[in-house]
Amino acid sequence: MDLRKIKKLIDLLEESNLTEIEIREGEEAVRLSRASAAPAAAPAVVVAAPAVAPAAPMPMQSPVQAATGGTPKPNDLPPGHVVRAPMVGTFYASPSPDKPAFVTVGQQVKPGDTLGIIEAMKMFNPIEAEVGGTVLAIQCESGQPVEFDQPLFVIG
Repeated sequence: MDLRKIKKLIDLLEESNLTEIEIREGEEAVRLSRASAAPAAAPAVVVAAPAVAPAAPMPMQSPVQAATGGTPKPNDLPPGHVVRAPMVGTFYASPSPDKPAFVTVGQQVKPGDTLGIIEAMKMFNPIEAEVGGTVLAIQCESGQPVEFDQPLFVIG
């Protein structure tokens, strides 16, 4: 992995309220984490093999949850297959602001259909349906930051 990309990751970590970032490119993985005990400490850089343990997800509130004071819980999701964020980044529901969303609640999808996009490090990564069925829930809004393993969609 290019050292310039790692430096950009460090800058992104320092400028945000994130405590950890993990990025994979092929066989290489970089994980940056900020020490929680010392807020002024520089982030630690670890370059590891592909078998890196995933970070614990940070719960994000939807506008409905924020209004009701609730926090996301697994049992708040309708029953079905949950599509989770494979990385930290910014979620986009459509290919551009003036285009319609890739999917809407109630829409039928097939395995491989694009559900949304996550932007990470200026790269746009499509989020594809792993199973076919009906989109039962969309758990994030376009432009919202998402954490690793955060529920994005429920397909039934």
